[in-house]
Amino acid sequence: MNNNFNIVDKFNSDNILIIDFGSQFTQLIARRVREEGVFCQIVPYNKVSEYLTTNTPKGIILSGGPSSVLGIETPRIQKEIIEMRRPILGICYGQQVLVQQLGGSVVSSNTSEFGRANIKVISSCSLTDRVWEIGKKYQVWMSHGDSVVKMPKGFDAVAETEGAAYAVIANEESKQYGVQFHPEVVHTLEGKKIIHNFVKIISACKNTWSMESFLDYKIDIIKGQVGEEKVLCGLSGGVDSSVTAAILDKAIGDQLVCVFVDHGLLRGGEAEEINTIFSKRLGSRFIYVQASKIFLEALQGVSDPEKKRKIIGNKFIEVFEAEAKKLGDIKFLAQGTLYPDVIESVSFSGGPSVTIKSHHNVGGLPEKMNLKLVEPLRELFKDEVRVLGDELGLPINLIARHPFPGPGLAIRIPGTITNDSIVTLQKADNIFIEEIRNANLYDKIWQAFCVLLPVKSVGVMGDSRSYDKALVLRAITSVDGMTAEVYPFEHSFLNRVSTRIVNEVKGINRVTYDITSKPPGTIEWE
Repeated sequence: MNNNFNIVDKFNSDNILIIDFGSQFTQLIARRVREEGVFCQIVPYNKVSEYLTTNTPKGIILSGGPSSVLGIETPRIQKEIIEMRRPILGICYGQQVLVQQLGGSVVSSNTSEFGRANIKVISSCSLTDRVWEIGKKYQVWMSHGDSVVKMPKGFDAVAETEGAAYAVIANEESKQYGVQFHPEVVHTLEGKKIIHNFVKIISACKNTWSMESFLDYKIDIIKGQVGEEKVLCGLSGGVDSSVTAAILDKAIGDQLVCVFVDHGLLRGGEAEEINTIFSKRLGSRFIYVQASKIFLEALQGVSDPEKKRKIIGNKFIEVFEAEAKKLGDIKFLAQGTLYPDVIESVSFSGGPSVTIKSHHNVGGLPEKMNLKLVEPLRELFKDEVRVLGDELGLPINLIARHPFPGPGLAIRIPGTITNDSIVTLQKADNIFIEEIRNANLYDKIWQAFCVLLPVKSVGVMGDSRSYDKALVLRAITSVDGMTAEVYPFEHSFLNRVSTRIVNEVKGINRVTYDITSKPPGTIEWE
């Protein structure tokens, strides 16, 4: 990703710098800051000097990260950050590196804390003012093995947990704060209020950011990046690619051409539906490409999920490049990549985060690609994209669709893929979604789908023995896709869905319901 730290003037006067040490939750911090109406930029810890040449933040947040400050060559805070005398909030690793560089001590703890924890407030500070009361306990979200054991000079202990004596520390004079927990995740119940205090009260930032201003900002960036060149947009018909197309249409108009590639791995009837809708909306600027044979032949015999994603990413690019050649000299490819895709695949800003899985349009892209990428939604989460879609005037039925992965059913069929397994999964998935709609639950669920397992089990169909595949139902609720909880269906609903699938879909004799949250699982199985 190109790090362009020159932001427009209306954002430059009131903004927060987020220094990225590689946390999976770094963009969640940015999200919380944006929810306060304040612009922010994520900058890798080793790119801070470049950022500071054109920007002067009103406050600085240090993210968490996978490293240990006890290591020899782990990320550190650059000297000029400390010398700026701006408010600083260190989160998890950010707290530890702040403490160590200011003269405190961090050790590898015998008691690690991962997940929900109770924090006890022992004193007050500006960070927790009107949020927590002294002597009471509150729920926070922890993820650490190292702990602070000695505070730097000028700091006071504010709160503690069983595994962290200095879970919150504060130096009110220098406006420097450290928290061992993650206030940016929803499981820290008052986390948004803590971030509000840092951004609005301590850093004194004013409201300068909105989805409308973000749209203007992105349009300016797109125009500057693209110039007079044409852009090929990979349009799947989902929320992300549709909003991407709408932004580009607003920014560059007739320079945009949208291509829908039917890779044969969509939900049942979806390819025909998308072709009908977007042919009417875009006319000659919408191109339908039937490429299922190309994709399925490339996936034949492949069972490793990372290989599947990379194969699909490569084939998408091959098809787009072929279409670009037909259309003339096209140099840019637009994709509806969102932040959760990016953070699971690579570090958003070039920082040291850990790869969870490659997304076909991020980690699955070939190293040598003849088209340059345009990804206007790369900083956003799904619900923010829906707000942006509304700002752009897209119809609600399109904005409210459940997410669907770019690799499609390829990652919902663990193991090798066949035409029969695709058809079987499409039928089962259609039944599941139909019953969800019939129960008026579709808009209450973030994402619902089926997974066809490469596992057979013995069953009884009528008076005969069956030996068929098992199917998993998956339905989750979420705000941003970074964390998720299972949807609590009534047993009667699950029984109805199971009965229909077993009776109506040949090849399935067992239906289960996945009750795993994220974390520890991911939303998709592969």
